[in-house]
Amino acid sequence: MEHDCSLASGSSGCISERQNSIITTGKNKSRIHCADDSLAGAVSQRACVFCGARVVLNPITDAIHLVHGPIGCATYTWDIRGSLSSDSEMYRHSFSTDLKEKDVVFGGEPKLAACLDEVISKYHPPAVFVYSTCVVGMIGDDIIAVCKDASERHGIDVIPVESSGFLSGNKIVGYRAAAEAIMKLIRPKPGEVIEKTRKLNFLGEYNLGGEKWLIERYLNEIGIEVNVAFTGDSTVAALKQAPGSCLNIVQCTGSMHWVANNLEKEYGIPYMDVNFFGAENTADSLRRIAAFYGDPEIIRKAEVLIERELARITPIIAGYRKKLTGKRAAIYVGGAFKAVALIRQMKDLGMEVVVTGTQTGKQEEYETISGLLSEGTIVVDDANPAEIEKFLLDMKVDVMAGGVKERVLAYKLGIGFVDHNHDRKECLAGFDGAVTFAREVYITTCSPVWKHLKESIGGV
Repeated sequence: MEHDCSLASGSSGCISERQNSIITTGKNKSRIHCADDSLAGAVSQRACVFCGARVVLNPITDAIHLVHGPIGCATYTWDIRGSLSSDSEMYRHSFSTDLKEKDVVFGGEPKLAACLDEVISKYHPPAVFVYSTCVVGMIGDDIIAVCKDASERHGIDVIPVESSGFLSGNKIVGYRAAAEAIMKLIRPKPGEVIEKTRKLNFLGEYNLGGEKWLIERYLNEIGIEVNVAFTGDSTVAALKQAPGSCLNIVQCTGSMHWVANNLEKEYGIPYMDVNFFGAENTADSLRRIAAFYGDPEIIRKAEVLIERELARITPIIAGYRKKLTGKRAAIYVGGAFKAVALIRQMKDLGMEVVVTGTQTGKQEEYETISGLLSEGTIVVDDANPAEIEKFLLDMKVDVMAGGVKERVLAYKLGIGFVDHNHDRKECLAGFDGAVTFAREVYITTCSPVWKHLKESIGGV
């Protein structure tokens, strides 16, 4: 097995075009570049524009998600998220127009129209999302016109999602495409009135491993109802009631801040950022939500819940801390809110975070991240595999938290790995999730398999 770093030699160990996307806390006073497109040829860990749109919209359970493009793009469909449903499973089906060379030459609009007629007639969905892909952007199909015609023909929402990959080299552009599609879906028709309620919307919550249900249980216990989540375990009908909420709480800020801002502008719904990963974050979020309502009974119930849950899980986490204190961790995830939560959780377990990065973090979010880290920690935006490999080895990392693309790399290097990606099946939110996360970190970090692996390959 080859363990030499595959980056070019040099003091920084990365190619020159990537220098501004990597900083070391305490040493580099310049601001990290995090809005740049991915560098062509660098095999970015960041996903494409279509992926960004798809992961946001896919958990809408009763809609059809139709990928307009070559069949290869549709591989990014079945089970791409660990989002669970309490009813319809339509969202887990794969639909594609399967564009061929002939369609590229003569245009794919007739094929898209025929596909829409077929799937709507067969499945009778309440809405269809049509995703454009790189090829569609290149040949110039007018999916807006095709969707409009189909919507009028069938009397349902057929919404174009303009997520052609060539729009940008940044997944966050796909988030925006999904956000615009959501706003089109929930905007009331002329003359339609959505009654205001005391319920809240939960934005940026995708019900991975049933996390939405867990947080909803907490909120119900303290006297607050969830109107609809964007988009975990949501339906088209539920999303259309979103304008009736009194508050939006936002967890995944990268995918949902634009939606929250527009819900505030159009419907006067205020929003606050929350974070339900880790016991400390969960307690803080519940307190701030309760404070928004200003009801003494809600505030009292929130404190009772927090006290009870902390008393239950604190001794368990303390047991894991004894085993993990002094271990070194790396984090590379999609959004910055998750990175912030993971840094706090790793530190609560007595670990030192020595490498951190995200796919879609914003400037102010990176400043928050840097403020949580010790001097000398590497912070990297839009990393590529060669960079991650070098930093894992140079910083002598014991465990990495990341997604499916980082898992194989960590295992190859004999490093523990915890899945915190959108395709995971474990619930890692709330107080119960904090215990699950600590257990997973302990099991993989302290596994004897890494010692035997490194001995068999002569050390790393």
